[in-house]
Amino acid sequence: MIRRPVLVSLAMAALAAFASPALAHPHVWVTAKAELVYDGEGRMTGVRHAWTFDKAYSAFVTQGLDKNGDGKLTPDELQDLARENTESLSEFDYFTVLKGNGLKQDFGAPRDYRMEYADEAVTMSYFLPLKAPAPAKTVSLEVYDPTYFVSFSLAEGDAVTLAGAPQGCATNISRPKETPPPTQAQPMSEAFFETLTAASTFAVQFANKAIVACP
Repeated sequence: MIRRPVLVSLAMAALAAFASPALAHPHVWVTAKAELVYDGEGRMTGVRHAWTFDKAYSAFVTQGLDKNGDGKLTPDELQDLARENTESLSEFDYFTVLKGNGLKQDFGAPRDYRMEYADEAVTMSYFLPLKAPAPAKTVSLEVYDPTYFVSFSLAEGDAVTLAGAPQGCATNISRPKETPPPTQAQPMSEAFFETLTAASTFAVQFANKAIVACP
């Protein structure tokens, strides 16, 4: 089997989706957490993401990565995959829309990427910096896949947190109706990902959104 990084596979499937009129439906499920990071002057500087993939997809992408054969997957064994996956996201704007005072923010190259495997699921984390700090009192963050190939849902509890934000900032989170992941893990093949289709704008209604208002 030719191995492709998890999010490279997602990108290929999503690109194919734009040529198809078929209605979209998700095939990969991600539980997301995000941390909005501010500097000492109260300016927003980036987003720290942590995405946990469903068990079926996690099983697929980690095949053959236990290099020492000890039955455990370490962050070191997953580091190359984390780098390739994070870098592949640029084509899709990292499935992230971040606005400061209503203005869409541009991202720089991601860094601090890492993958961990626990409880049969892979979690990928990385920091997504802004090209320039944003002195915004109102910030909105949306996380979603516009092709709806990937279903993002915010984690329960403190799914969106603030680091270094000015005192008095308040966060409001809105969650769309979720599409449940498969109840049983199914074997996944390259052909599975190469034949999937989705619509290109259907998923906007499923975007997870957080709004941060600071004094």
